[in-house]
Amino acid sequence: MMIQELLTEKSIDAIFELFGAKLPAKDITIQRTISNFREQGDYSLVVFPLLKISKKSPEETANLIGKKIMESTPEIESFSVIKGFLNLKLRASFWISFLMGNYQAQRFGLNDNQVDETIVVEFSSPNTNKPLHLGHIRNNLLGFSVSKILQASGKKVVKVNLVNDRGIHICKSMLAWKLWGNNSTPASTGKKGDKLVGDYYVLFDKKLKEEIAGLKLKGLSEEESLAKSTLMSEARKLLVLWEQKEPATRELWAMMNGWVYDGFDSTYKSLGIDFDRIYYESDTYLLGKSIVEQGLQSGVLFRKEDNSVWIDLTDEGLDEKLLLRADGTSVYMTQDLGTAQLRYKDYHPDGFIYVVGNEQNYHFDVLKLVLKKVGKDWAEKIYHLSYGMVELPEGKMKSREGTVVDADDLVEEMISTAKEMTLELGKIDDFESEEAMELYRKVGLGALKYFILKVDPKKNMVFNPSESIDFNGNTGPFIQYTYARIKSVLRKAELKDIEFKRDIDLQQKEISLLILNYSFPQIVKQAAEEYSPSVIANYLFELAKEYNQFYHEHSILKEEDEQKRSFRLALSLFTSTNLLNGCELLGIEMPERM
Repeated sequence: MMIQELLTEKSIDAIFELFGAKLPAKDITIQRTISNFREQGDYSLVVFPLLKISKKSPEETANLIGKKIMESTPEIESFSVIKGFLNLKLRASFWISFLMGNYQAQRFGLNDNQVDETIVVEFSSPNTNKPLHLGHIRNNLLGFSVSKILQASGKKVVKVNLVNDRGIHICKSMLAWKLWGNNSTPASTGKKGDKLVGDYYVLFDKKLKEEIAGLKLKGLSEEESLAKSTLMSEARKLLVLWEQKEPATRELWAMMNGWVYDGFDSTYKSLGIDFDRIYYESDTYLLGKSIVEQGLQSGVLFRKEDNSVWIDLTDEGLDEKLLLRADGTSVYMTQDLGTAQLRYKDYHPDGFIYVVGNEQNYHFDVLKLVLKKVGKDWAEKIYHLSYGMVELPEGKMKSREGTVVDADDLVEEMISTAKEMTLELGKIDDFESEEAMELYRKVGLGALKYFILKVDPKKNMVFNPSESIDFNGNTGPFIQYTYARIKSVLRKAELKDIEFKRDIDLQQKEISLLILNYSFPQIVKQAAEEYSPSVIANYLFELAKEYNQFYHEHSILKEEDEQKRSFRLALSLFTSTNLLNGCELLGIEMPERM
């Protein structure tokens, strides 16, 4: 039992004995004592909500509860009352015993005993008409980290990727290659396949705008020009041919998608991302069509005069939603229906988590409703992990205009910047070249991942590479440097067996660092419940900051008292383990020295 749970139980018992009210645990607030008063307490009970029960002043209520808790809780050394807070100070022996029992635990706070609960987490979900960019990076890092956090909380997780490998957007790239590609290939151009295909997507948009501008000069409106566009008409014909499985169209589609997959794999590898299963829209849209057909037969869906198929969600406060176009081709919703059905068949999961940007909130509201209306009871298990957009200091990115930050270029820039800053600080004078390059990679990617994951997923964010790589402040490199500093201390100490007694006098900074380490399991639990890596990230920054303050205030290797020296080495080892495990949940690798 965690100490907060024990203190909650003791508070409930004390309140019942004193005032005759049996409160549920949710009505008791036990929190870490605020920094200004940590000499008086480690944890605090918030008394104000209890005054309606006690009918007494905050100070009198807190004093009565404090005395009662002290009678039955030997772990508590003393209590104090300050401004409506009951501050509880634990005995040093409690913290020393805790450290003795856990400082060598390599998996402290991580639940490796998976319960019988399976969660399918979908993330990445790229289109095969463009390379991965900064927006995809946030998606991938968030989905991968949430998966690792859920695993650390004891759940069985299946990481899946849905590749959007069909549709009108793919046909645009295919048509541009047919018209202007001159049989170019990644080999003939020296370009990564995903970048080559993305170039043709941008080229199509450029040519389309030129055609629309010409039609508008003839007096047509924007909408009329688009309807008259030869390029859009040819792209739509390609989509129909694809769904009809016309051989030449399918052959071109397979060739260009193959180029893209090779490019994606390279980017995923550089980011340290992997999947347990990859689904393809081209394999699931037909199943989606069959679900639509079932919905038509049951009367849940309806067909309009132009032969398109819709669902009416006006009673649910939404609108009518298209599920099949008039020409019989699928829309995104169609394949999502099929993919959800296939995943349920494959895993019968206890939860589906879709990591998708907040611009798709409406889409997932509709998806759940459609599935429920066609009789899929498991639709209630779908959760849309909606996250905010990533912008640059100069504004939003636009794929079709080619104004995005390419993922590969960004990774390369981060590693290069890490190299420059590391060399400036003179931290690698004794490194071999291969070890130095590995350090640059870890620091550059650590900076990127931490900068993105420290932000609450629900919030939009501005990514500024120059701010993310800093060996001071709330950054990945600061946490990595703290870890490397601890490892250096431990190497110099030439650790073998660490032994210390239970009657050491602890300093406040030592207690503060112990409390932070103690809270790591709760942090993992909270991050899993909230699907938020930012909870882990900001905890790691606080832990690293606390250790550095401890390091500067207290001697470790030069401490003459052998018991204190051993205690501080054990505390350092324990802190390094929690930093390592916490960063591992964010997908951040830690350098042993820097």
